[in-house]
Amino acid sequence: MKKKLSFFTPLLLLLLLVLACLLITRPFYHSNHREEDDDHGLTLAKPVIYLYPKEEMEVTVRLELDGNLTCTYPAYDEGWTVTARPDGTLTDECGQTYNYLYWEGLSDTEFDFSRGFCVPGGDTAVFLEDALARLGLTRREANEFIVYWLPRMEQNPYNLISFQTDAYTGHAVLTVTPEPDSLLRIFMVWKPLEAPVDLPAQDLPVFSRNGFTVAEWGGTEVK
Repeated sequence: MKKKLSFFTPLLLLLLLVLACLLITRPFYHSNHREEDDDHGLTLAKPVIYLYPKEEMEVTVRLELDGNLTCTYPAYDEGWTVTARPDGTLTDECGQTYNYLYWEGLSDTEFDFSRGFCVPGGDTAVFLEDALARLGLTRREANEFIVYWLPRMEQNPYNLISFQTDAYTGHAVLTVTPEPDSLLRIFMVWKPLEAPVDLPAQDLPVFSRNGFTVAEWGGTEVK
C-alpha cells in the first residue's frame, strides 16, 4: 500500500498543479468566449456595410460603438479606407477585394420591443423576404441576411422580431467620408418564443437609393 501511495503522489501533485493553472488562466479565456454575452452585453452579430458610389472613389468608414469590437474584416484600424466601385466591390491598399465591411461587437444597448412582429418559425423566410424588400435591401443583400439568420430562427415555434432605429444607430455611430447621398441601416433584434404574443405591428419605412448609397444590416438575439 505504501508503494502504491508513493507512486500516485507525484501524479496527484501534477494534476493539482494543472488544475490550479487552469483556474488562474480562466478569466483570459472567459473574456474572449462568445457565449458569455449575459455578462458582457449582447452580441451585435454580423453588421455588414455595403458601399455603392456612382463612380469609383476612395471611401473611409469609421464606427463609434458604445461597447467593444470583437471581430472585424478587413481589420479595423481607426477606420476602414477602401476603393469602392459602383458594383459594390471594395479594394484595400494591398489590392485585396471584399464584398462588404464586416464587424461584430458587444454592447449593453437596450432594444425596444414595443412594436414588431410575432412570426411562426416556419414562416420566417417568407416574412424576411417581404420585410427586407420593403425596408430597401437588394435581393443579393437580403439573401445574405436571410442565409445568416434563418438557421437560427426557423426551428423555433415563434420569433418575436423588431427592426431597430435610434436604439441601434445611436449606439453604433457610423461616419462615412465622403458623405453618402443615401444611408440605410437595418438592425433586427429578435427572441425565440414558445407561444405567440400580441403586439402592435411595426411600420417599415420605404427607402430610396439615390446617388452614393451605403447600406448596412445586422442583428442580435435577445434571450
